[in-house]
Parts: sequence; C-alpha cells; structure tokens
Amino acid sequence: MRRSLVLLTAAVLTAAGCAGGAGVPDSARTPTPWSAAPSSASPEATPSPSPTPTPTPGPTPSPSPSATLPGGGTTILPDHRLVGFAGGRSPAFGRLEPEALDAATAQIAALAAEYAVDGRTVLPVFELITVVAHGSPAADGLYRTHEPDDVIAAYLAAARRHGALLLLNIQPGRADFLPEVTRLERWLLEPDVGLALDPEWAVGPGEVPGDVYGSTTGAELDSVAAYLSALVQEHDLPEKVMVFHQVHASVVENEAALLPHPGVLPIKSVDGIGDQGSKEQTWTTLMATKPPHVAPGFKLFFDEDTEMGPLMTPAQVLALVPTPDYVLYE
Repeated sequence: MRRSLVLLTAAVLTAAGCAGGAGVPDSARTPTPWSAAPSSASPEATPSPSPTPTPTPGPTPSPSPSATLPGGGTTILPDHRLVGFAGGRSPAFGRLEPEALDAATAQIAALAAEYAVDGRTVLPVFELITVVAHGSPAADGLYRTHEPDDVIAAYLAAARRHGALLLLNIQPGRADFLPEVTRLERWLLEPDVGLALDPEWAVGPGEVPGDVYGSTTGAELDSVAAYLSALVQEHDLPEKVMVFHQVHASVVENEAALLPHPGVLPIKSVDGIGDQGSKEQTWTTLMATKPPHVAPGFKLFFDEDTEMGPLMTPAQVLALVPTPDYVLYE
C-alpha cells in the first residue's frame, strides 16, 4: 500500500540525511522507506478516476448539536490533544473504512488514555481522504477526483455519533489548494469540520502524482488559512483546524509566509514511514522550520512502520520535542 513511488536505497538515505533533502537531486525526490512514503493511498490503490462533475447541491449536513467543538468549547489548545485515524472508502487509505467507523473509534478511544497522561483531554479525529490524487487525468486533466457529498455526510454523521472532529483531507493533484477548499465550503461551515492538506500530492503542469514529490508554499497555505479565518469570523464558528502534512523538507517552501490568522489552528504534521530512529530524525529536521504559531503534529503507520521496527508507543511519541498536539494513525 501507499508505495507507488520508487524507493530510494539505504545509501541514498544516508547521503541525503534522511528527510533534510541535502544532496538529493530533484529526480530522486521519491519516497524512501521512512521519509518519503506517500502520506495516503497510492494512485494504484484508488479506483480508476471518473470525471469530476460540476458541483451540484448535495446532502445538507444534519444540524450540529451546537456551534462548538465536539465536547464543548471553541478552542483546542492548550486543553486538548487531537488523536485520530486517517481513511476513506479504499482500505488502502487507512482504518477509517465506511463499514468500520465504530470499530475505529473504539481503537482511538483505547489510545486516548495513553495520550492524556499530561492532563489534556483527547479530542478524537476522523481524517477523511476527500480529494483523491491519482496517476491518470480526470476529465479536467487535474489528476484528482472528489468524494461525493453523501460520503462526507456519512463520515460527519459517524464523527458526531462519537464526539469526533472531521478533517477533510485534500490531495489536489494538478489543482491548486484554495479552489479545492472553497468547493467544500458547505461542510466547512459546520463547527466540527476542518481541513488537512497533503502537499506531496500537489504537482505542477506536466507532473503526475505518485511519480514525483508535489509541493506547496507558505503563501499558498496562508491563503487557505485566511479563507478559513474569514469563515470563522463571518459565521461565528469555533476554531478551525488546518493540518498540513509534510514528509520532506522540499514539500513546503518558505513556511514563514504562513501567518497567524484569528480562529485558525495550523498544524504541521510530520509524515512518513520508518523505524523510531528515522522518524525522530525527520521530526527534528522538519520541526526546525516550523513557525512558532504552528502546532506540531505526528503521523504513524500501523502496517508500514512495523515493517521497519516496532510501532512507536504513545509514550515515545509524547517524548518528542516539541510534544505533538496532533497524532494521526494510518
């Protein structure tokens, strides 16, 4: 699963300094056993792309119990830690399969106690792969397709049954992030829905997702954060989470251009597959460029990480510096 890009050899890993990217030519920016594994399902794991239709009115979300975050309140930090699973309709996306949402929530709950040892309350998260990049063009040539509104509605209903936050994950292919975000506005107006951006799947003209690393810029992330902030202020919404997953230093350029925005909690989630030592090394590398107002996040892989060594325990994750505010399992 999730290994559509060519793996680099251990020698290249050593020469490159893991995720730092030093000395790695552009042509070698392909996933390694740790630092460059795709953060979600590979293009081969997704269904064959179908044309992305012009958006039409879809299901209206069921009314939220209140205009607050799950469990109450309007802000996440410092009282909460986010812990959740990634997934979607393909089993390759993670454990949040449509028929297993209740079971996945039970697993998240089992982990929660181990992530609440510092006195924080764990807020469970469903991260749904909502815009899916793939290796062949859709009708508009943008190498991505959209999950139907009824799928998002079903995941939101399940999240609400279990007091969870729903994050809509976007793999934009050749599209830009902001248009993909704004087309989800009907969902982002809900108080318990946020975003997760996957820039390794954001490629340029002539590039194919899964063949090369995609990338974004701090300025592009800032445009999304500004849009979310406007929604929060105009509609009196609780704080919006905006995760951006980063697997390699090259995936986000000039992070300093991502500025603070009222009502938005940006989270930099360090992504990738590997053993504990490799993951810790990449954590240190990528945290060094994190803007102070951006919260730290960390991602683990139940299957792929354990092929490299034991899965990191919650205690080991919480020992990272800085301590993660978001922990995502796939």
